Amino acid sequence: MTATTTENPLSPLRAVSYVRVSTLDQARRGSEPEGLSIPAQREANRRRALEMGALVVAEFVERGRSGTSIERPELQGMLEYIQERPVGFVIVHKIDRLARNRAADSAITKTVLGAGAYLVSTTEAISTTPSGMLLHGIMASIAEFYSQNLATEVKKGMRQKVIQGGTPGRAPLGYLNERRFEDGREVRTITIDPERAEHIIWAFYAYASGGWSVTRLAAELEARGLRTMPGPNTPAQSLTVNGLHHLLRHPYYKGIVVHDGGEHSGRHEPLIDSVTWATVQDILTARRNGERSRVHDHYLKGRSSASSAAGD
Repeated sequence: MTATTTENPLSPLRAVSYVRVSTLDQARRGSEPEGLSIPAQREANRRRALEMGALVVAEFVERGRSGTSIERPELQGMLEYIQERPVGFVIVHKIDRLARNRAADSAITKTVLGAGAYLVSTTEAISTTPSGMLLHGIMASIAEFYSQNLATEVKKGMRQKVIQGGTPGRAPLGYLNERRFEDGREVRTITIDPERAEHIIWAFYAYASGGWSVTRLAAELEARGLRTMPGPNTPAQSLTVNGLHHLLRHPYYKGIVVHDGGEHSGRHEPLIDSVTWATVQDILTARRNGERSRVHDHYLKGRSSASSAAGD
């Protein structure tokens, strides 16, 4: 629960407010594609409560959560709250703030009504009357259509982006996703991470020499200071052995973007040449199949051996 208000004993009507934006980025920027910022939804819900002569006694704000699932912390907190305390109204700005599909909408509405509360939309005339229930069903269907259509359009856009050499989502370790504005237009690019790329390059060359195991290489990279990129809820940390194995298998480092099982030439700058990458794959496969470790004659062996000697 994000915030609560002090109950007014003179106001017999109690309401809770539920607010949601779809992504953490929208939460940080204070906006949604539909223009439904958290402050705007909050204000609309409180204004509707006043119009009904009710007091908002609790507010639940969902930041960065999709409406297609009911497994949302603030939503579940709100549903528990109204089942444990007498509440007359659950107020949302639009029905799609509660749910983006009919199954979730039905389950949530059933819980709200079962708790003895009425569901109120500040922008839609829903109610328990036949016409109000019909409108509710129509709005829930529209929300589901919007969600499914948006997902389809996003997939199409992502596929087109990959075909043109773009990177879908977050680039792997050693690269940075950067955003800049040119003539008022947002431009997203992938650049080399100056702090981590040199460690990734060294790791490929070292492993291509045949003189390193993945376990030993992971320990050496930790000693050299390589850490993952921190996330909103996760700190930077050392690469695990499994994480390094996945990194060494990733074709992105030789300039290839993989999407939906297909390979496409990326616009990003490769960190590793295709010969080195292929050598690394051969060694990984051989060792997975139980062959003895052996030193490979690799044209960059001198560089990697010297580096490993310096690092040991």
